[in-house]
Amino acid sequence: MSGPAAMSLGQRALNRAFLDRQLLLDRSLLTIDKAIEHLVGMQAQSPLAPYVGLWSRLRDFGTDDLAALLEQREAVRGTSVRKTLHLHTDRDYLRIRPLLQGVLDAEARRNSTFGKDLVGGLDLAAVMAVGKQAVERRPRTGTELRELLGKQWPERDPFALWHVVVCMLPLVQVPPRGLWGHNGPVTLTTVEAWLGRSLDAVPEVESLLLRYLAAFGPASTADIRTWSGLPGIRGVLERLRPQLRTFTDVRGRELFDVRDGRFPDPEVVAAPRFLPEFDNALLSHDDRSRIVPEHLQVRVHRSLGKPMLLVDGMVAATWKLTRSGASAARIEITPFEALSKTDAVAVVAEADALLRFAAPQATDHDVRVTESVRGEGRAG
Repeated sequence: MSGPAAMSLGQRALNRAFLDRQLLLDRSLLTIDKAIEHLVGMQAQSPLAPYVGLWSRLRDFGTDDLAALLEQREAVRGTSVRKTLHLHTDRDYLRIRPLLQGVLDAEARRNSTFGKDLVGGLDLAAVMAVGKQAVERRPRTGTELRELLGKQWPERDPFALWHVVVCMLPLVQVPPRGLWGHNGPVTLTTVEAWLGRSLDAVPEVESLLLRYLAAFGPASTADIRTWSGLPGIRGVLERLRPQLRTFTDVRGRELFDVRDGRFPDPEVVAAPRFLPEFDNALLSHDDRSRIVPEHLQVRVHRSLGKPMLLVDGMVAATWKLTRSGASAARIEITPFEALSKTDAVAVVAEADALLRFAAPQATDHDVRVTESVRGEGRAG
């Protein structure tokens, strides 16, 4: 006899649950470190992206607070899920990185650009040992590391050797890189040298998947695989099934969820939210229809990498912040479709608040919406 049918979740219910868990429905009172951990890290290829991502999610967020966590080594920026740079708390990176090491090892060997240069008798362990000794003696830039490795293996592509080290070693980028208002080259050392602590010896994949569901769920097996890159997801979910709830989406696909996952009223209002480049809210599902309208999927995909704007909980525009000297700052918003006048007013108000956060010293703030608002003129 089969069990009861799983409850079906409509797109709006799924969207509001996702926004709530991503701290994008209402700004949260969580501390910065707790928010970063709740989100299981934040994409950080763009050094300042986590600041915008946290501003959109937390009340009373200040840039100095995150910068202090990085300077005090209570947060780090290192390679993590999807083989990309992420911001994690110190304790979380030590927990999560070991789980992903197999994925990163495979990336080093199979990379379409560098993998062909790593065959034919190259001792990868020796490359890692030389790289580890170098960056632990002192933090190194990529240029320094490539020069050092190239001298040791002159017959090999130094970029391929560097790729081995950055994939296979748990490296972090050290400040001032990643500090608001500062700049500097990418300078690397191992997380163990930086924190003075070891990676977790027995990482728990079950715990990681439960945390993903708490922040990104309900989600399918394919969603979790897209986020993590880990093999064997289906088997882990089957082991966890007694602890989980299951639903179906509008297409009949099975969605897994933690038992205490929140479901706000689907009709609750979702205010505009500005997301930074590569925000995980956009990249962590195989099926992005919970946050990207179906008819905009192709256009949004082509624009991935640009900062995105959510209107009524769905991707509606790209945006760009520019500065003219110290006195002027502008946010230019490019909708995928014309905004209603009501939405445009709310978007401009949120953009003004973002300008006050991102460019507080500027005396001239300007917001531009680059398309007409249903024939009623330009907003701004």
